[in-house]
Amino acid sequence: MTTSLLPAALARCRRALLAVGLFSLIVNLLMLTVSLYMMQVFDRVLASRSMATLLWLTVVAVGAVALLGLLDALRTRVLARAGIWLEQRLGRDVLSRAVAAALGQHEYRTEALRDLGTLRAFLGSTTALSLFDAPWVPVYLAFAYLLHPLIGHIALAGALALLALALLNDRLTAPALGRANAAVVRAMRRAEACVRNPGAIDAMGLLPGIGRRWTADTTAALALHTRASDRAAVVLGLSRFCRLLVQIAVLGTGAWLVVRHDLSGGGMIAGSIILGRALAPVDQAIGTWKTVAQARDAYRRLDAFLAAPAPRPEGMPLPAPRGYLTVENVTYGQPGRPPLLRNLSFAVRPGEALAVIGPSAAGKSTLARLLLGGLKPCAGAVRLDGADVATWPRSDFGRYVGYLPQEVELFAGTVRENIARMYGEADPAAVVEAARLAQVHELILRLPDGYETEIGESGMALSGGQRQRIALARALYGRPRLVVLDEPNASLDGQGEQALARALAAIKEAGAVVVVIGHRLSTVAEVDRILVLRGGAIELLGPRQAVLERLAGANVASLPAREAGHGAAAPAPQLAEA
Repeated sequence: MTTSLLPAALARCRRALLAVGLFSLIVNLLMLTVSLYMMQVFDRVLASRSMATLLWLTVVAVGAVALLGLLDALRTRVLARAGIWLEQRLGRDVLSRAVAAALGQHEYRTEALRDLGTLRAFLGSTTALSLFDAPWVPVYLAFAYLLHPLIGHIALAGALALLALALLNDRLTAPALGRANAAVVRAMRRAEACVRNPGAIDAMGLLPGIGRRWTADTTAALALHTRASDRAAVVLGLSRFCRLLVQIAVLGTGAWLVVRHDLSGGGMIAGSIILGRALAPVDQAIGTWKTVAQARDAYRRLDAFLAAPAPRPEGMPLPAPRGYLTVENVTYGQPGRPPLLRNLSFAVRPGEALAVIGPSAAGKSTLARLLLGGLKPCAGAVRLDGADVATWPRSDFGRYVGYLPQEVELFAGTVRENIARMYGEADPAAVVEAARLAQVHELILRLPDGYETEIGESGMALSGGQRQRIALARALYGRPRLVVLDEPNASLDGQGEQALARALAAIKEAGAVVVVIGHRLSTVAEVDRILVLRGGAIELLGPRQAVLERLAGANVASLPAREAGHGAAAPAPQLAEA
């Protein structure tokens, strides 16, 4: 059974939470200071008219209140530090799993980071402190019973009534808040999609249609929040009525007991104050129940997210690969749907370039992600020097891999930092070497600050072609042994395509395995072999010239899945040895 990282991390905070609990006990005991002080003033000072008694009572009360303030500040700081530590401890794990969830096309991705932030904010809030105060309500009830059993009975009845209202509040509002949060997530995703694609939305006038859908999700969320808030308002009103009614009952009962000489006047006032303090945590919890419910739901989602098996268990680093890539009977698809790729088998040697071409939706980009270990096959395996790339630890595997995705994504920072894959202390010589290998060194030198040019968020300060060529340099940083280029000439002009051809030749000469994904024949200029993919299956595979001749002389749709220029199809092991 897999243990979630979240309970384990909270267990590491056990000492801090126990300290907060101990501070809360002392704070709640010191909260009785004003009640006891008032009772002593009424019963002793006013009766004896002793100024010395008043002075010493005041000194003790001030000292107790000062200690209360110090401990209250300490427990607030400890809780806030615990929340910050929790976010720092789990942040990278949550981020890595969010990336893996995005690769697997799961819905719960960056929401995990928001939930972690919600837990951190909750731990540092006054709402969390009220929950630490709630267990000490029996301390106040005990003091109420010490004053008089009848006062204690009234206080206990009031506490039970408020507790019942708190449970009712949760029962009435939790379902609506859960659905409201789901609608908010949908609305946020639509808004993020708009921000990622502003050009297309503005040019084609898509904003009204997208805005209607966003408004529908937002309206649904607001309606559910309103419903929950309305119900909570009714419960909150009842709780305030209950609390004030109980205080009136205590004052009235206390006055009756004073008249009967069963209680002093100071005891009557102290009883009212003690009761108010006893019911305050429960009343406050009802008023802030929405925050409590959000933190609880965030904990449940995050706990389930972190309890799932890690996408890739960390293992020992493997030796640097020479670059023998083999695809062994790979099938991939989503559960309940037809497979996107079926029984793919081929091999690529070091220093060899393979082009994967085919029509749209043939499965080319999915194959690229399988080659890089971003997706795990349903059957079969992709291996680099015999090691399964899907289980190879990413921190180690990434050093030997270069990838140029179809949709280029650069990050806020300098050109140098992006080429160096955001490493803090990158070797400048290695950065320049990658840029020269990608034929982009001269282009970078013409930028305002050369390699130190800030490219802005997502590289918005650069043109599409510049982004693609710098991303190619990033893919070649560190002399990788496996290079996968997905539509590398999508944003390039004629000069850019010539530079790409020279870069491919240099990569091959360096002994790397190169896989180029594309749907245009211009992609295959510098490759050794071509794989034609259609409908998720290999339709044609063989030497570049032989495949080009077959494509020129026949309808590709009618060609059998066999090695071009050869007889029957050869399985991946034979291809690797050929």
